[in-house]
Amino acid sequence: MGQVQWAIESVTIERLPSEVYDYASNPANFAEWAVSFCRSVRQSGGQWRIETPEGELALRFAEPNPYGILDHYVRGEVGPERPSHARVVSSGAGSRVIFTVFRAVDPRDRVYALDCRDVKADLLALKRALER
Repeated sequence: MGQVQWAIESVTIERLPSEVYDYASNPANFAEWAVSFCRSVRQSGGQWRIETPEGELALRFAEPNPYGILDHYVRGEVGPERPSHARVVSSGAGSRVIFTVFRAVDPRDRVYALDCRDVKADLLALKRALER
């Protein structure tokens, strides 16, 4: 079995961790900061749906928690649910949002690099949204 590859992307936000978590964990705000792939978000039939370049996907977040866990999951009509792992932690007077990007099974290196770039863009959008 091959070695799992991953990268960490993070950003510092000058807001309290509880404020960052409350904003980022609210699915209604997802399109405001997941700008690399989420075009819009809506509730339908008791679940959150997002419009992406791949089409419409279901979106769910980890259960509300006091630990800053911002994991979220997307799923299309077919195929497995895809996790995204993120955390909000205290950093000085503000917060640090940490996102782990895992390399998919046998992807091209370019795809992995683009995933990391997109996550960084999303984190910077989250920073702008919370610091404006």
